[in-house]
Amino acid sequence: MDIMTDGPTLVLSGDFDVRSTWRVRQALYDHLEGHDEDVVVDLTDVDSVDVTALKVLAVATREASRAGHHLTLRGCGPAVRRLLHLSHLIRVVEVERVARSA
Repeated sequence: MDIMTDGPTLVLSGDFDVRSTWRVRQALYDHLEGHDEDVVVDLTDVDSVDVTALKVLAVATREASRAGHHLTLRGCGPAVRRLLHLSHLIRVVEVERVARSA
């Protein structure tokens, strides 16, 4: 798992699973503390994800909201969206809407 920052965006790439949740959690909370603006977690280059990883994002979303911040997920592919729906975590996180071309 690689973690990079681009302004208010935290860019993740690789496998986001139980083995990388601690690193992502730490980077996410550090990133939230360091920005007064809304934070985006970009999952475009994430190869695989599991429910444990998505729970980290759900808890971070809730904590960000309590602190007056907003956290949005970007680049959620079909597998991530499916797992969000199956785990019912789609009710907790906000997924950036992508404009569809006509």
